[in-house]
Amino acid sequence: MIDVYSWSTPNGHKVHIALEELGLDYRIHPVNIGKGDQFGAEFLRISPNNKIPAMVDHEGPGGESFSLFESGAILIYLAEKSGRLLPIEPRRRYRTIEWLMFQMGNLGPMLGQAHHFRQYAPEPIDYAINRYTNETARLYRVLDKRLGEEEFLAGSEYTIADIAAFPWIRPYERQGQDLAEHPNFKRWFDTIANRPAVMRGLAVLAERAKMGFDFDATGVLLGAHQSRRVCAGRLNGEPLDAPLVGHKP
Repeated sequence: MIDVYSWSTPNGHKVHIALEELGLDYRIHPVNIGKGDQFGAEFLRISPNNKIPAMVDHEGPGGESFSLFESGAILIYLAEKSGRLLPIEPRRRYRTIEWLMFQMGNLGPMLGQAHHFRQYAPEPIDYAINRYTNETARLYRVLDKRLGEEEFLAGSEYTIADIAAFPWIRPYERQGQDLAEHPNFKRWFDTIANRPAVMRGLAVLAERAKMGFDFDATGVLLGAHQSRRVCAGRLNGEPLDAPLVGHKP
């Protein structure tokens, strides 16, 4: 059984989708980032950077429990554990890791900033809005070009690189983008959106998130001073919500 500490955000959905695609047993522990659960002592023990998602595999390497944080690391771990979604052949493997790192270093940070300055900043800052909206458009063009050459990001196979990128593209309108302007990219997006495991992964915690914080809140979290204020009481070890029932696809 894998315990997953997560919320309904793009980074959380990466792991939810991978677990559904791989058919692994998992149990969800909601970490409501709108209420400050990510700053609680229990969560910080497994995710010292106070970011979701994180996980504990009770059947980890050597048969012992193993914890991991950072969504990209978790995707690689789950793929290697299952022997799927990350090719073994070196050229295809590193191509997959290359595009996974593209998401981690580019799509996530830049699209997250676009969300922040377009939707949640206390006051509009034209320079920031234009800067990150334009950078998002540039990244979309990179993806459209790549997906005009290959069926999926890493080549002919669906991999963790696709799983990592897809959730960040879903709120494209909030990023000031139009997928119709990128036909290759749109073809890829529609193909992945219609995968049953992807639909199941996106449904994880969706209802709970509606009661707490917007699903893409991962890119718009409060500043350090506000976080300390909002999360007063979480740092004294107050437990997270009880886990959801065990899940198996």
